[in-house]
Amino acid sequence: MSIDFSCKSFGKWILAGEHAVLRGVPALVFPIQSRNLELSYQKGSNPLELRLVGDHGKDLQLLVWGVLEKACEIKKISRADLTGHLVLESSIPVGAGMGASATLCVALTRWLGFLGYVEEAEYYEFARNLENLFHGESSGVDIAVALTGQGLYFTRAGERKPLKASWHPQWYISYSGKRGVTVEAVNKVKDLLLKNPTLGEQIDAQMAKAVEIAEHALKFDAQQGLPLLAEAIELAGQCFEQWGLNEGAPAEHIQWLRGNGALAVKPTGSGGGGYVLSLWNQRPSKDVLEKLIPC
Repeated sequence: MSIDFSCKSFGKWILAGEHAVLRGVPALVFPIQSRNLELSYQKGSNPLELRLVGDHGKDLQLLVWGVLEKACEIKKISRADLTGHLVLESSIPVGAGMGASATLCVALTRWLGFLGYVEEAEYYEFARNLENLFHGESSGVDIAVALTGQGLYFTRAGERKPLKASWHPQWYISYSGKRGVTVEAVNKVKDLLLKNPTLGEQIDAQMAKAVEIAEHALKFDAQQGLPLLAEAIELAGQCFEQWGLNEGAPAEHIQWLRGNGALAVKPTGSGGGGYVLSLWNQRPSKDVLEKLIPC
């Protein structure tokens, strides 16, 4: 079939800054080129027909119509106005901390932009509003990286700087064995802040320190950068421990990575499940490598 419009948005992993980013701490975020969502659209006069394909396309079944309803509500569009044939092909698991909901919100925003409903200048804010459906309160960090497809130094206040490592860390992400629910993790952190504001602020300050050290580490060469990067990842990982977002399967997976020689390990994303980041000073063994996704 002839395609009238197509776009691609990338999954993500976060080096440091999770949760605290909602309260002004910067986050360091990178796209995963190998995990993405591709949208293709063919114009037509029939009511909108949706097809979901790819390794994780079917995961989106319960999400797509809810996002479209929200988009129609914001823009005062009637669902009947949306016609044609829409195909979504996804290789991003839902509930894994890879930003599946953000890639969906960004892809649908771009498509609505093509149809003339959303101005390009409002893509970020519009997609972020859609993502609030999943997160309760979206920091926008996943949306920013899904839109740009590049590494970013991100602040909620609006600062965005391209982020690149001047050396090649051996870092990977791997599935903890348990699905993470972002809104539950966000609420758990907020509860801790309400019950113990002093501790909550201390953990946010520790995450800010991890971000600062990690950013410096990426600017050095490998020899200077590796120990600093390991320190930053461990500091950020301790924040998840204090938030209570490492329990069960994630804790076991973290121990498995350490036992196989990982230099530093932390959850990436909201925690409580999903994916885990690991840093290595040498290439992992073949059987371990089979379970890892290169960053």
